[in-house]
Amino acid sequence: MSGLSDTAAQSSPAPRRAAYGRPDWAQDGKDWPNRETSRFIRTGEIRWHVQIMGQGPVCLLLHGTGAATHSWRSLMPILAQNFTVVAPDLPGHGFTDQPPTAGMTLPGMARGVTALLAQLGCTPAIAAGHSAGAAILAEMCLQGGISPKALISLNGALLPLPFHGVAAPFMGPLAKLLASNPFVPILFAWQAADGKVIDRLLNGTGSVIDADGRKFYARLARRSCHAGAALTMMANWDLAPLQAALPKLTAKTLLIAGTNDKSIPHTDADKLQRLIPNARVAKMPGLGHLAHEEQPAETARLILNFFA
Repeated sequence: MSGLSDTAAQSSPAPRRAAYGRPDWAQDGKDWPNRETSRFIRTGEIRWHVQIMGQGPVCLLLHGTGAATHSWRSLMPILAQNFTVVAPDLPGHGFTDQPPTAGMTLPGMARGVTALLAQLGCTPAIAAGHSAGAAILAEMCLQGGISPKALISLNGALLPLPFHGVAAPFMGPLAKLLASNPFVPILFAWQAADGKVIDRLLNGTGSVIDADGRKFYARLARRSCHAGAALTMMANWDLAPLQAALPKLTAKTLLIAGTNDKSIPHTDADKLQRLIPNARVAKMPGLGHLAHEEQPAETARLILNFFA
């Protein structure tokens, strides 16, 4: 698997301008974190953006709703000292194509990522997911798509309607209504262009992340198709069947939770520990929903210790 060679655009768009359609690799990805590790892989009708770095046992990383591989910009190089780290953009997110609606459900996304791993010839020894990414990994385990030695949930969204704070209104029936209107993502991208919407969303996570992180979240939000994919994903998200199946999850599981998470209460990790066999909880005091971006070194330490 070799890296990609792309010609970056010579001129960048004016800052804080809505850019409709899918994120463009030459323009939006010209300074993408860990860009040299990026490649594009096709499975069926989907063209995936994947980053692969390091050597050793395979570690699969799945980001959460509305994010992309930039979420792992600091954690990925640390883990790559011990693992071959594989991190895709989820369907419809970042630079990965969006499949039909069935592919944006929890089971559909799990099948999609499993197909990607098969195309890459990867068998994860460890799998870590943030927020909704943790739910996808759990679903993949239950489907038999992966059998990792260790499953890591980073502020995982594994319980029905887990979100609180600023993201809560976009879950459930309202998300279905909004996703059915094609003009909503365009309106969101237009509003995101002034930066205030993204500031509110990020502040609502309880995390304080660096300027680069905020820049890449804002850049993606100004692309209407990325925003639309996140909304479609939430509109089709049903965690009740997953919750019922969690007692059948056999992978050794580490539930990492930031105590200042304003999106998913850290107490959800305690509830999940009672549902999942072989589960342990690790709290990260004072950190929010994006704890792995706030303290990547400490997150890596927790993951490595658990795997060891």
